[in-house]
Amino acid sequence: MDTETTRADIAMLLSSGLKTEAWPRAETSADVNKIVGRLQVEAADDLEKKLIVAGFTDYTVEADEIEQPCETCMYYQVHAKFCELPELMLPVEPEWSCRLWRI
Repeated sequence: MDTETTRADIAMLLSSGLKTEAWPRAETSADVNKIVGRLQVEAADDLEKKLIVAGFTDYTVEADEIEQPCETCMYYQVHAKFCELPELMLPVEPEWSCRLWRI
C-alpha cells in the first residue's frame, strides 16, 4: 500500500471516531519505553492498533501548555509527511499528534 493511501486510511479511521490512548502523554523515558514496548508486542503489523496505542489524534494536542503536532516532533520528516519512529513508520499529517511526541 502506498503512503497516500495509508495516510487516507489513517485519516478515515481517526475521523470516524477511533478511540485512541491519547492520554496520558509520554512525559518520561519510562513512559516512552512502556508505549514503545506495547507497540512492538501488541501492534507490530496492525495499523489500527498502532494508532490506538500511540494515541494518535487528527488534531493537535496541547499538553502542559505546549502544542504537540506531528510537524514539530523530532520523528517527523517534513517533506515526506512521515513519522520515522521505528515502531510506527507511518505517513502522517502535520497537524496530527500522538503521545510519543518529542522536541
